[in-house]
Amino acid sequence: MTSILSEVLIDCADAEQLARFWCDVLGWEVLDRDDEDVEIGDPNGSLRLVFLPVPERKAIKNRVHLDVHASDGDQAAEVDRLIGLGATHVDVGQRDVSWVVLADPEGNEFCVLAGPPPR
Repeated sequence: MTSILSEVLIDCADAEQLARFWCDVLGWEVLDRDDEDVEIGDPNGSLRLVFLPVPERKAIKNRVHLDVHASDGDQAAEVDRLIGLGATHVDVGQRDVSWVVLADPEGNEFCVLAGPPPR
């Protein structure tokens, strides 16, 4: 027997705002919400992101981060699109690498990988 990854929980200040950002990034939709938490996902998929409000702000580099690919493989265009949605460039000490490090509106780092997405 093995485990199946079903949810990734992300601490945040504003669950609605961050859920909207990630829905726009991934083309997902809000699947559930309660007074505080917002859950998003692809209705046809099994992985979900859950945004949980916490009182403290992010203080250091994430210990876990998300990686994304442009659906058409055009990394530069995808980075431009994500910047337009509210992401920002981040320097976490990367040097000459093939990925681009961005941060979501609350400062959580994520990477836009080069090349076509895995199938």
